[in-house]
Amino acid sequence: MVVEEGETPRSPEAKLGMQVEDLWDVQEPQLSPTEKLNACFENFTTPDPVEFFGTVVEIRSDTSLADAVKLLARHKILSVPVVDVEAAEDATWIDRYIGVVEFAGIVVWILHQSEKMEGGSAFDAALNGSDHDVGPAVAAAASGISSPRFRSMHPGSPTATCGRFFETLTSSDFYKNTKVGDISGSFRWAPFLALQKSNSFLTMLLLLSKYRMKSVPVIDLGDAKIDAVITQSAVIHMLEECAGLHWFESWGSKKLSELGLPLMKPSHIIKIDEDEPVLEAFKLMRQNGVGAVPVVANDGSKAVGNISIRDIQYLLITPGIYKEYRSITAKNFLTAVRSYLEQTQGESPLLSGILTCRRNDTLKEVIMKLDSMKIHRIYVVDETGNLEGSSHSET
Repeated sequence: MVVEEGETPRSPEAKLGMQVEDLWDVQEPQLSPTEKLNACFENFTTPDPVEFFGTVVEIRSDTSLADAVKLLARHKILSVPVVDVEAAEDATWIDRYIGVVEFAGIVVWILHQSEKMEGGSAFDAALNGSDHDVGPAVAAAASGISSPRFRSMHPGSPTATCGRFFETLTSSDFYKNTKVGDISGSFRWAPFLALQKSNSFLTMLLLLSKYRMKSVPVIDLGDAKIDAVITQSAVIHMLEECAGLHWFESWGSKKLSELGLPLMKPSHIIKIDEDEPVLEAFKLMRQNGVGAVPVVANDGSKAVGNISIRDIQYLLITPGIYKEYRSITAKNFLTAVRSYLEQTQGESPLLSGILTCRRNDTLKEVIMKLDSMKIHRIYVVDETGNLEGSSHSET
C-alpha cells in the first residue's frame, strides 16, 4: 500500500504513519533519519491492541503437545501464551500464565531427549518403530550423526532419523500424553516480558529488537490478561503500509550498505549442508539462538533453501510424507514438504525458495519483501547468488 500526502489513511497502520509524518519535520535538523524516527515513536503509546493486532490465541497448560503443534500451525503463529489451569481466579497475570509455548521450545524438548537418553537401543527403537521405546528413539533422532558415541557405534548408518521415525513418535502414547505444561522448562521467560498500554511505541520496538523477540504480549493489568500479542511481522506490515509518506521514503531510501545494519559475515553464517540430517538444522538454531538456517549445496556457498524454526511442524503433523526416504536429510525434508504444500496449500514461503536481497537494495525494498512473504529473515547474496550475509527484522 502507498499512502499519498493529503490522502485519508485506509488502515490503522497508515493512520499511525500519518501521525509520524506530523512529527517528522519538527524534529531537530541535525538528527539522522533513524534518530528522528526514534524520537517520533517515543511520542506514541502502544497502538490499540484490538484495532491493530486482533484477538489473542491462548492455550491451557493441560493441552497435549500434539494439539499445541496443530494450533500453532492452524493459526500460522510461532508461539502462544500458556494459561495455568491451576491458577486462582483472582490471580495476577504473572501467576495466571506460566509462559509461552513456541516452536523453538518444542525443538528444545525434542533435542533434550538426546541429552538424557543416548545409546544403541535408541537407534534400534527408531528403526524398529517400537512405541514403548519412543523416548530413547527421540534421543537417537535428535543426536543424529553429530554424536561421537553414535558415530562410533554405527559408523555405517546415515542417520537415526529414518523415514518412518516421526510416524512412530507422533502415534506413540509418549507424544500424545506429553502436556504443554510438561515442557515449561523450555520456555524462554517465566512467564514472559510484557508491555502495558502506557508504554511507548519505541519501547515496543526495543523489546522486539534488543531481546530478539518474535512477539511481545500487551497486558491489561486490570483484567490480568493479555490484550494482544505484537509480532515482528505486524510491525513490518505497519511500516509497509506507510510507504509513500515523506518520513518513510526519507528513511527507507537508504541502501543496506549505507545503514550499517549488523549483517552477518559469510564466514559466520549458521548454515547446514543439504545432505546433513534435518534435525541438525534445528539443533543449530537452538545452539545459536537463530530462527532459521539456509540450506546450502554441497559446495557450501550457494543457498538452495531455508529451514525456519516453525518448520518443525512438518515433522510432527505430516510424518507420513517421509516414509519413502531412508533418512530425512535437509534436502529430503525440503523436497517432501514442498511436494506436500503444492498439493495441499498452493502457497507458502517454503515454495518460494530462499528470500534474498543485495547490499545495494534499499531498506524499503527489503521491508516490502519481508512483508510480502510474512517472514523475518532475508539473506544477502552477491551477483552469482552466493551468500554474503544475512539480516532479519530484529535489526
